[in-house]
Amino acid sequence: MIQPTTSELARMRQTPLVDPFGREISYLRVSVTDRCDLRCTYCMDETMSFLPRRELLTLEELDRLCTAFVTRGTRKLRITGGEPLVRRDIMALFRALSRHLVSGALHELTLTTNGTQLAQHAAALADAGVKRINVSLDTLDADKFHQITRRGDFDRVMAGLDAAQSAGLHVKINVVALKGINDDEAAAMVRWAHGRGMDLTFIEVMPLGNDFGRKPDTFLSLHALRAKLAEVFTLSPLAVRTGGPARYDAVAETGGRIGFITPLTHNFCESCNRVRVTCTGTLYMCLGQNDAADLRTPLRSSVQDDALHAAIDEAILRKPKGHDFVADRASIKARVARPMSVTGG
Repeated sequence: MIQPTTSELARMRQTPLVDPFGREISYLRVSVTDRCDLRCTYCMDETMSFLPRRELLTLEELDRLCTAFVTRGTRKLRITGGEPLVRRDIMALFRALSRHLVSGALHELTLTTNGTQLAQHAAALADAGVKRINVSLDTLDADKFHQITRRGDFDRVMAGLDAAQSAGLHVKINVVALKGINDDEAAAMVRWAHGRGMDLTFIEVMPLGNDFGRKPDTFLSLHALRAKLAEVFTLSPLAVRTGGPARYDAVAETGGRIGFITPLTHNFCESCNRVRVTCTGTLYMCLGQNDAADLRTPLRSSVQDDALHAAIDEAILRKPKGHDFVADRASIKARVARPMSVTGG
């Protein structure tokens, strides 16, 4: 692994980032590309226009940006997309960021992926210090998988999961709960994931992107889904937190645990320690708000990071208390026009 430089080690003593509500920002999600090899119905429009390469941060700029946050107290760094593993030479970024794991400044480097590229990259991810990954998978039915993703190869994802577990990566499956599409599979997916030693988290579909307005009836409250699962399994709430928004239940029959991420029916804003940066260097202080800050300009205006840190400081002071997502079936609609893939999954 790459060792941190003397100047980077010196900056590790920078003042931590704290928002106006006293929440220390210790979790950064960074999108490295807006491109994806799938077109999941709740995430992307079927016909996407992707950004020109010049607008994307280079891998070196992404390293600088992530390092700036690490010096200010980021302890968990998640690489996202689009699909992060389709970015050319992406493993160079993982290898570079691994120096912060070596120094102890960064506690966890991880990623969210659709699994299509895992067979190729799983071993290299493990070598770079990645311990855990999230894999988005909404069904165990190959035909339904192709329907949801509009083009996906189910067997390729299964091969990626095999490679990830063979490399020693701990895998958590993320399932977006879609009413009338995959809600009938919930119990089967729990048994399958726990049978392979993987945790599983259900996520409420979020009102992001123009395509959401055409599919509001896919929203499924996880309170209702949990109630259905409780008819099959013995569920016990857990106090455990993994740094993210999920609330967890232990499943007595499988010995595993289920997570529930409920941005609409039970938001988790009060403990939010996260911010997101897009592949163009746009910092979103809240997934459910449009306010954002430009970090690409200060990155490219100087080889020094003073202007970058100033921009980050100013942005964190505007972090809102929470989002405006509401699970009102009479009024639910897209609250943010950008699709999920633009912000980072």
